[in-house]
Amino acid sequence: MGQLCGRCMQLLQDFVAFVQRMSSSLVHGIKECLTLISKCSCLKQNSSKARQLYKPILQPHERVTAQEFLQLIETGFEMSPLGKDPLEALRTLAFSENPGLQQSAALYYLHMSQHMNVPLPVEHLEPFYALLRSADLEVQQMSSLSLVNFLLEGNIDKELVVQMGLLEPILDLLESEDPTVQCNSCACTMTLAVSESNQEAIGAARGVTPLLSLANSYDPRVQQNAVGAILNLTRSEKIQQVLCKEGALPVLALLLESPDSEVQYYSCAALSNVAANVQHHEAMLRPGNRFLLRTLISLLSSSVDKVSSQACVCLRNLATSADIQADMVAEDILPKLCSLLVSGSKDVRHASIALLWILSQHPHNQDALACAELLQSLGMLLSVHKRDPVIVGHAACIIKNLSLSKNRQRVIESPCVEGLLQTMLSTDTQEDSLHYVTSCLAELAKQEGATLRMVQWMNEPLTKCLVRLAGQREHTEPSFQAASIIQHMIGHEKMMLLLKRHIGEIQAYLKNFLTHQEIRFQQLGISAFCRLREDPEFSLAFRKSQMAKLLEQVRQQTEETQELLRAAICHEDS
Repeated sequence: MGQLCGRCMQLLQDFVAFVQRMSSSLVHGIKECLTLISKCSCLKQNSSKARQLYKPILQPHERVTAQEFLQLIETGFEMSPLGKDPLEALRTLAFSENPGLQQSAALYYLHMSQHMNVPLPVEHLEPFYALLRSADLEVQQMSSLSLVNFLLEGNIDKELVVQMGLLEPILDLLESEDPTVQCNSCACTMTLAVSESNQEAIGAARGVTPLLSLANSYDPRVQQNAVGAILNLTRSEKIQQVLCKEGALPVLALLLESPDSEVQYYSCAALSNVAANVQHHEAMLRPGNRFLLRTLISLLSSSVDKVSSQACVCLRNLATSADIQADMVAEDILPKLCSLLVSGSKDVRHASIALLWILSQHPHNQDALACAELLQSLGMLLSVHKRDPVIVGHAACIIKNLSLSKNRQRVIESPCVEGLLQTMLSTDTQEDSLHYVTSCLAELAKQEGATLRMVQWMNEPLTKCLVRLAGQREHTEPSFQAASIIQHMIGHEKMMLLLKRHIGEIQAYLKNFLTHQEIRFQQLGISAFCRLREDPEFSLAFRKSQMAKLLEQVRQQTEETQELLRAAICHEDS
């Protein structure tokens, strides 16, 4: 509930007396009174400036309406929507041809938009059409600003604004010559474009062209809001087509070099959305013209985290072919990405490691990526952010991709092996990242050099973790990979000493594997059994647990399966 201060209340009382004596000067009094009130700190209108007063001739019904509206104001501003009769009075003022009365209505809406904290009823939107269509500049400024405030505070439904026919006057104001009106109308459009249905409405109403024009405005407020509106429109694939036809791509590419980091971010995010559709890549990366690629890579060095992060996202969306990836690597992208991996921003770390993962998938890039700097960075990441599933999962995939190349020895000698092992102690069994970690370690363990490195770092907690993973049944892939890692380390003296502390758990998962429906589990179980029984303690434990009997059952089942297969093959041949 708003409350006028004593000074403003006295002004209103004096003004009412003045109206009663001099009705011919009604408009002058209204504007002077409301201007003085708007400057008072009680209504937070410090930014209002003195206006040139205008004395038009009032229609009789407008004079009565203005007097009634003044009486309403005199009783005190209530920060809630007007009732039926006062709303009619406000509507009369808004639809008047008299600019002074329209300004009174616009000022009322502006005040309400800054203080009201309840939804604005539908019937209060109708006067906005007349105010936005007003020929008076001050009315345009105040009404467009109040509409922005209502939208930003969530006091007006975005779809309803378009349904009520307000989109057309808002888009018309984009072509105003006044920067304040341009700024407000761009802000309205940007907010409305959050809605999917509104995006198509804006495109259908030809709102794209004026927005692209204002994206080159010299006024930073106008430019920010215009590019922000374009960003929201790029969330619609249909409007992406319109934007590309209207020449948005070169405009957005040039805006990446803007000195305004907000404009850089909006344009980069808009290009990321467009780049998510492969059909636009040819237009974005025309042969012989790598301006966009080079500019995006330069933005990786931006001091603004959200800009460098968004540049990573855009490059990741563009990196769909080996040729584009090769161009990125040729532009010396790797040192910049290594720097981003140690950023203090979580979003930047996630975006940069996701781009590295994409680049690591193609064999042609793997020699360049398997450098000491990157491998050191990945090992450090795994050590510091072992509980971050995004970091752990992507790092494991990158390491696995690099280990498939001729640079496997570099990977083995790096801190990556230790980092992967340590993450298992901190990663929840249900995390997808655990699957990537165990899969990577299992692939590395196929090489004796990597196995020796793993044994070097193995201890009781890690051994217990591997055995537990192998024995759990809910997630079959980590179970299989953990057992595979153990199987490769069997035979090393240090590992055998550690495994002997878990003979019971090992026997349990071997039994599960031998009776598993998948052949690969049975084969891994048999292989591990054969290697473990060479140790006297394991051999004794296996005899006591009748593992031989279980193996005999598997052998019989296998023979029966072989007989059936032979019969089927013979029947097919005949």
